[in-house]
Amino acid sequence: MNSLRLKLLSGFWILVLVVISACTPFGRRESVSANVIGASSVSEGFRRAESGQTLQFPADFGPHPDFQTEWWYYTGNLMTESGRRFGYQLTFFRRALVPPSAGVKRLSDWSAEQVYMAHFALSDITEDEHYYVERFSRGSAGLAGAAAEPYEIWLEDWRVREEAAGVYALYARQEGLEIDLILQDEKGPILHGQEGYSQKGPDPGNASYYYSQTRLNTSGEIGLNDETFEVVGMSWKDHEYSTNALSPGQVGWDWFSFQLQDGFDLMVFQIRRADGSIDLFSSGSLIGPNGLVNNLRREDFEIQVTDRWRSPDSGVEYPAGWMIVVPRYDLELLVSPSMADQEMDVSYLYWEGAVDVEGQRAGVAIEGQGYVELSGYGASMEGEF
Repeated sequence: MNSLRLKLLSGFWILVLVVISACTPFGRRESVSANVIGASSVSEGFRRAESGQTLQFPADFGPHPDFQTEWWYYTGNLMTESGRRFGYQLTFFRRALVPPSAGVKRLSDWSAEQVYMAHFALSDITEDEHYYVERFSRGSAGLAGAAAEPYEIWLEDWRVREEAAGVYALYARQEGLEIDLILQDEKGPILHGQEGYSQKGPDPGNASYYYSQTRLNTSGEIGLNDETFEVVGMSWKDHEYSTNALSPGQVGWDWFSFQLQDGFDLMVFQIRRADGSIDLFSSGSLIGPNGLVNNLRREDFEIQVTDRWRSPDSGVEYPAGWMIVVPRYDLELLVSPSMADQEMDVSYLYWEGAVDVEGQRAGVAIEGQGYVELSGYGASMEGEF
């Protein structure tokens, strides 16, 4: 979503090599063993996001090892011809162990300068079931990595790969759960903030480079418990990289992405503060059918919670309904989860799931679908990354 997305786990993410040792059923993280080779969270030696840099494609589709943290997010809403609905998430995270300037010599093909983590989730909305799994691997020996030309990101057999210009193959499989999809980009890269520079706080470098591919026509197959479903729908990709941390007092965030039936797409996020207020560095983008981006500042939109849901597993209470208003564009949206329980209890606790949207723009009724991410409700994220 935005540069706040990844909780960097001190004592685990920081300078570790991970080896997958076993798998467990859906809804549980994979067992891992970790060889800790350092414990410092110092970000010295890594680049920080600065305004004025122009993003270049296809180069910026790929990895940015000069920055400490990076992620590629894919989410989507899919449906069979008979009307069975699914939501999915496939996300790859990269964490640098040492900056390139450190000049560390690799002793073998298994030596790693990067650690990768991935989340794979499927919401079977019609049957009200949510499945998810987490993986880790080192960025060496071909186990995990990313490339720009042709674009590819992978962790073992979970991967996204460019098949042709603007066409991507997405695949993941885990014990009876499988997605095999083709995504075709309608609008090209959408730059958020100031031409891709997304500021998250007042401190120098408290920012990221952030773009999305907001409208990816999607078709393919979902495999679930020995059944295969042919599906079509729409996906959304976020890619963000940075070397930064939450500012003091920032404890969590709510992120929203919507594809509306009139061809408009909307992304907004709000950063929550410890005193209950919304941070001034919350922002967003309204993207027209032609790809024109309208930047939104904190004062340009309002988000009201209309309902709440308490997880029976974690006991954490989350917002579970919203009214989003963008007065400058005469836009009002009522947002509701497509199913209640889309909580992700992995290395950190968050809620990320498919949502339904209805409302009006300029007096005309509109509908849509999207994805919402809620973080920092179980525990404050302050000081974690």
